[in-house]
Amino acid sequence: MTTPTLYATDPAPADPLKVAGELLSLLGDTATEPRADLQLEALTLAVAADLPVLLWGEPGIGKTAALTQLADSLDLPLTTVIASVHEPSDFSGLPVVGDDPAGQGVPMAPPDWAVRLVRAGRGLLFLDELSTAPPAVQAALLRLVLERRIGALRLPPGVRIVAAANPRASAADGWELSPPLANRFVHLQWTHDPEVVVRGLGGTWPRADLPRLDPGRLPDAVDFARRAVCGLLTARPELTHRLPGTETRRGGAWPSPRSWDMTLRLIAFVTAAGSSRDVLSLLVRGTVGDGPGLELLASVDRMDLPDPEDLLADPCAAELPRRGDLRQAALDAVVQAVQRRPDRARWDAAWALLVRALDTGAPDLVVVPATTLASLRQQDWDVPEQIERLAGVAVLSRRADEMTARVKARSGAPR
Repeated sequence: MTTPTLYATDPAPADPLKVAGELLSLLGDTATEPRADLQLEALTLAVAADLPVLLWGEPGIGKTAALTQLADSLDLPLTTVIASVHEPSDFSGLPVVGDDPAGQGVPMAPPDWAVRLVRAGRGLLFLDELSTAPPAVQAALLRLVLERRIGALRLPPGVRIVAAANPRASAADGWELSPPLANRFVHLQWTHDPEVVVRGLGGTWPRADLPRLDPGRLPDAVDFARRAVCGLLTARPELTHRLPGTETRRGGAWPSPRSWDMTLRLIAFVTAAGSSRDVLSLLVRGTVGDGPGLELLASVDRMDLPDPEDLLADPCAAELPRRGDLRQAALDAVVQAVQRRPDRARWDAAWALLVRALDTGAPDLVVVPATTLASLRQQDWDVPEQIERLAGVAVLSRRADEMTARVKARSGAPR
């Protein structure tokens, strides 16, 4: 009798979906790193200031991914609500008829996602596809965005609101935002950085961290913010409220008492966090619009200028601004101060200050102040020794201007 041959059985084939899941898990295994990112810093500052933020960007630019990563970094549960697929009653509350509606009224019941946020006490509410929400839904969102109320329910202070929208031209059945809703948001233009995208696809994305506010700077930050906003609106009262003339611009950032109050809060947070002027520019222009925002930035720059009388009191130890435009403004202010109250000592101090500016910055910035200061000389005032150095700079500047004019003339001449 022949003994049957025993063959090893093949292992059972792996479940294809299980293997696919393992591959997907590996693809989703990414890390984060601290990285300077103006957009992220502006977003986290506005979130810390408890202001609603609206991210504008083309489809696929990474707005949703940024919000997901922000929620993970801040350890906040993320609740995403697609505004365009909801009815107005989903945000204003659903009427619930009780036993005695005539005596007790009809309460407005909130949706389940709002109840979950209240139970958690904290979270990030993400209102996506805002520009595809019809006007009736946008009207229902007004109270949610400003007062944090949905029906009879009020969201707790630990909940932050961020929305995202595509420009109308690239949105599916898009609508312009209504002016009342648009004026409740800090508008940030969301763009992509190819270097960040490449590094992220390689497995490492930038991390969004809440700003570190300096406790010792809080009172000064509030005072600075109040002086900045009140100073501008005192000088330019017409900027207090300016509704844009076109529908598209009304759906963006524009100045109103509400948006100026938001701007004041953002300036205080930027100052307390020690953030850069570029971040401040993104935030204020995204709150009151480009024109008023740029005027505010210029006003803030002038607030940082040193007092010309302090510069004249000790020109050898004077600290001049590093930025060229601010340094030019400081030198012009010094010359104007001498012009208002001219005497020999102040005139000499101004020359010493111009020499210091010449030694510590761009030489061409002293040409105009030096020319004006020289015109203030009185007959009994001796010409200072420093004027020879400054005269040489003026001659070089004039020759450079003449050379530039000749080059332009040649390039524009017919051949």
